[in-house]
Amino acid sequence: MLVLTRKLGESIAIDDNIKIVVVQIKGKQVRLGIKAPKETKIHREEVYQSIQDQNEEAAQTDISRISDLSDELKK
Repeated sequence: MLVLTRKLGESIAIDDNIKIVVVQIKGKQVRLGIKAPKETKIHREEVYQSIQDQNEEAAQTDISRISDLSDELKK
């Protein structure tokens, strides 16, 4: 993990097309602005994890349905 120190208004560049800017510092919170192409998906970690969990659940459901259909076709 790369750990950087940035001050208000300073930024971090990722590749050629993503820029993270420190927009506000208030107490223990830091507000970040992210400039990236529209096709770049950006989520808070908890939202990303929820999406991953839902995708995993959907994949398991699909596998279960395929198995059920396969059993029905064998009959």
